[in-house]
Amino acid sequence: MEKSFISSPYLYSLTERLLSYLQSGFSVHLTGPAGVGKTSLALHIAKQMGRPYLLIHGNHEMSNKDLLGSFNGYTNKKVIDNYIHSVYKKEETIKETWVNGPIIEAATKGYTLIYDEFTRSHPETNTLFLSILEERVIPLFGMKRKESFLPVHPNFSVIFISNPQEYVGVFEAQDALLDRLITIPLEKMNHETECSVLSHLTGLSENESLYIANLVQIVRYHCRKIEPQSLRTSIKLASITKRNNIPISIYDQQFQTLCTDIFWFHLKQAGKVQTYSQAKQFIVKIISLQMEGD
Repeated sequence: MEKSFISSPYLYSLTERLLSYLQSGFSVHLTGPAGVGKTSLALHIAKQMGRPYLLIHGNHEMSNKDLLGSFNGYTNKKVIDNYIHSVYKKEETIKETWVNGPIIEAATKGYTLIYDEFTRSHPETNTLFLSILEERVIPLFGMKRKESFLPVHPNFSVIFISNPQEYVGVFEAQDALLDRLITIPLEKMNHETECSVLSHLTGLSENESLYIANLVQIVRYHCRKIEPQSLRTSIKLASITKRNNIPISIYDQQFQTLCTDIFWFHLKQAGKVQTYSQAKQFIVKIISLQMEGD
């Protein structure tokens, strides 16, 4: 595994399983809440495949042209024949120029495609993957090309990534598409892995990373009625403290302010506080007591 990716027994086992599925010719689907590392894991696995990869992001405006490509612009060719001085010939040819989209680029060359947040695209747009994954052909109907389809390279595979259906702007994935995939749910990192990530990414000691991970875990508990803070919250807190040499202690004024800046909005959404000053008091009193209790 490359140095930039954090390994743990769970992630190592998961990576090995996913690689075996992809190398056996099946595409996979990683699903789970925001901030659990789905995209990072997908990128890591794509690198392990040992061939080029492309990353695309789904959105509700994405169309088949965005995925497959389209005729974009024109090529103008002029031929002037003045070989006989008394005769002047001029030929001009104008034709449309086709530009490949990411699907054709990846599928015909055997790349690994990472389709992040594919459920943010309309299901009708994603229907083209049914033929790609099952019949191994790229349908080109309505694209004004001579071919009606293109063959898919045998090494081509897709890593689909999605957030839970209850997230805003997410469509329900078609059963027919999911039936062609191996879906793996990713949940929150365990405490050990989260501490390892913080230490690796920020350079904090194990004890410092553990302190921050415990603190964020307490806030997550108090904000459990809303969407919980992801690993990104821990990384923000750890990175800023490390870069600015802020003492990692709930009793340090700078650290208190930093925690308040990062947590107060979440605490307000959860109904724990109404103002910024109340958030600071909450952090100092409630969290410090729980930290001491641990």
